[in-house]
Amino acid sequence: MNNYSWLEQKLHKFALSSQFMREVTFDFESTNISSSSETGEHVFITGLARAGTTILLNALYKSNIFASLSYADMPFVLAPNLWSKISFQKKDLELKERAHGDGIKVSTESPEAFEEVFWKTFSDEEYEELEDKFRVYVGNIIRKYKKERYLSKNNQNIKRVELISSIFTQSKILIPFREPIQHAFSLLTQHKKFIEDAKNDKFISKYMKWIGHTEFGPNYIPIHNQNLNFDNDLEINHWIEQWYLTYNETFQSLKNTRNVHFISYAKLCSNRDYWYQIQKLLNIEKPYDFEFKESKKDISCNLDNVLKEKVMSLYSGLNDLDLM
Repeated sequence: MNNYSWLEQKLHKFALSSQFMREVTFDFESTNISSSSETGEHVFITGLARAGTTILLNALYKSNIFASLSYADMPFVLAPNLWSKISFQKKDLELKERAHGDGIKVSTESPEAFEEVFWKTFSDEEYEELEDKFRVYVGNIIRKYKKERYLSKNNQNIKRVELISSIFTQSKILIPFREPIQHAFSLLTQHKKFIEDAKNDKFISKYMKWIGHTEFGPNYIPIHNQNLNFDNDLEINHWIEQWYLTYNETFQSLKNTRNVHFISYAKLCSNRDYWYQIQKLLNIEKPYDFEFKESKKDISCNLDNVLKEKVMSLYSGLNDLDLM
């Protein structure tokens, strides 16, 4: 999995592991840059990992109207303009399957928001300071890529939807969801895979910790960890319960929020008009096609029937929601 050289590993540690270094690089990047009062029709994709968030990111990025960090911006993701001037990294447009082993291929130019590094660095700031810095952060990315709109994919933002909505009031927040049993099985599979990979390569665990990746794997932190009925994260019912708690709470608290939209991944795969509706929702003026694929696995795990009934009922309700 780990294709980083010794020097690249040390550079990642230098740039990402230290709170002080992350703050310093951000300050260098942002010198003489004031936060914009412009609210921005930015797009934030969030939800549980493995919900189709990366595919949706790639699909929207294809419109060529959004700015988003890419793998080329690593490891100085808080200083993309500065890094682009001093980086010795060459463009590599060759598509290679990412570490997840899920068939998604990426190059150094592929979008990958890495936004959690910002929140990991500044989330303890007072609201006014945090708002100002987040506006500067988004502005720096827009400035580098010479676009007017920011595109984010950050699964951890499911915990801060209201905060982001208050900072960028004209933004759209998309929350993809998948059939819960298939989704939970995918999470469980990735969780076990990355735990095993990390046993053979210590850099994997460190890297995931530095970028704030806690959705699964060796640094896993459940979004909901209180009063769980299924706390064994090596069994599928734990992940089904996380699905239910996450999407139920999000739906109940945000169902009347005008800029929050739940996106059915099944509909994306089966209904081309649904994809066109999303583009219209986001004011993408030139509609285009994109191929969404749904992977279904044979699942023979021992499912809790009561839990299964609850999640399937919620899934049905989410699928019945109007997009617009």
